[in-house]
Amino acid sequence: MASIDTFNDHCWKDVIPASDLKLYAGWRRETFVGPRPALLAIDLYDLVYRGGPLPPAEINDRYINTCGIYAHRAIAPTQKLLAAARRAGVPIFFCTQETRPNNRPPGAVSTRRKAEVPVDGYAIYHEFTVEPDDILITKQRASIFQGTPLYSHLSILGVNSLIVCGESTSGCVRASVVDGYSSGYHVTVVEECTYDRAELTHKVNLFDMHHKYADVMHLDEVLAHLDSLSLPRAAE
Repeated sequence: MASIDTFNDHCWKDVIPASDLKLYAGWRRETFVGPRPALLAIDLYDLVYRGGPLPPAEINDRYINTCGIYAHRAIAPTQKLLAAARRAGVPIFFCTQETRPNNRPPGAVSTRRKAEVPVDGYAIYHEFTVEPDDILITKQRASIFQGTPLYSHLSILGVNSLIVCGESTSGCVRASVVDGYSSGYHVTVVEECTYDRAELTHKVNLFDMHHKYADVMHLDEVLAHLDSLSLPRAAE
């Protein structure tokens, strides 16, 4: 749990004006990981890691939709988060785009991106292993909830809150966070395990979600909470 005094002690401090922090003072509160959480690992697919740890603007012409350095610097923190969730027996849901033929009508897409994306770009990145007890959700829209069986899976598992990581902060992460919050879940977003194609977009969206829909928390805070848990697997 983090105190009200440290509510804005996050990556957006260098881009959000003091006047805006004052304007949003009414949203300040203690932050925490909610009870009986599940971990949602949003769109950790190969496409966004292509081109290596370089600024996306330098390599996007060759590697469409790469998140470059921002994706790569989140690998190690995300691996720590996944490992802690598994130790705690927390259900883990990965998601990626649905790529089967004839799966949707024209125009039913996640975003208004015009460029075609290689189908092989949607495999989960090799640094992350989907274990036998994990669930892999395929989706057609930005949110992991939209048109998928996630709600029923969370109900079966008795999940009451969500921990969210992945990409992009402004896109599929944000859409999933808003849907989760709107459905009554307490949502925690792990700052070091989320990223976008542009740092400004990442920081502003984290700031906005933190004040309206989610508790943005640091990785060490979430790891400490997970390590304090002892949850049985649903199958036990």
